[in-house]
Amino acid sequence: MKVFFPQWQGSGYGISIFHGAKTILDYLNDESIIEISLSTLPAGKKGNQECHINNYKAIVEQLGRLKDTLTQANPNHIQIIGGDCGLEIVPVSYLNKKYPNLGVIWFDAHADINKPSDSPSCNFHGMPLRILLGEDGAQMDHLLFSNIQASQIHYVGLRDVDEMEQRLIETENIFSQKNLSVENLVRTLHQKGITHLYLHFDFDGLEPSEYDKTYYQIPHGLSIKESQNCIKVLQKEFKVVGASVLESIATDQRELRPILGIINALMD
Repeated sequence: MKVFFPQWQGSGYGISIFHGAKTILDYLNDESIIEISLSTLPAGKKGNQECHINNYKAIVEQLGRLKDTLTQANPNHIQIIGGDCGLEIVPVSYLNKKYPNLGVIWFDAHADINKPSDSPSCNFHGMPLRILLGEDGAQMDHLLFSNIQASQIHYVGLRDVDEMEQRLIETENIFSQKNLSVENLVRTLHQKGITHLYLHFDFDGLEPSEYDKTYYQIPHGLSIKESQNCIKVLQKEFKVVGASVLESIATDQRELRPILGIINALMD
């Protein structure tokens, strides 16, 4: 099941994320893709904060629509064209319920594991993994199909981490790689008995000198070549049951050229 869900409200003000998702959708030109409509409630500069989350009501409303869609369709496989990282609480929790031995590979410059009450920005795209863990997420629990464990999270490209996030990563011994070793990642997944994967790909995980059409640009990121190779190996070694391409802000399909290999690999 392929889904277009261009949620941007989780970034606070980042309407450019909506346009970036639409550019990828237009490139894919696939009539089978299902579009989830976004909330018309005030957001961005006109949005309100509740439960330490900016644009809370709009986010909850549209994520509820995404959850209802998955519930009715009951897919075995999900590919998401989005959108900000906050949307991941729905597809990841859905696939985690269906596949108890799910591993989550988080290609991202950011940890996205802040408690709402600890978040410096109160933007929801910095919180999804903490919500998925079931910690301080009571205001979002009704949107989840299940909770994940910290041992299921595997960071690739992580390099911009808040203090409270780093403390949790160390306390829970969450797998983290700034410099990618595919062999180490694969070995770790096999040792845990993981057989199914969800591949979250936020394009800010990439080195900005190779791709700079991202909501954030964090230096010393993953190369496009090594990212593509990692995806290829993971798809060979494990059953990939879900994937996402997120937070690109390209508004012209020509700007997607550097990352077409990644898009095609994850959305094929």
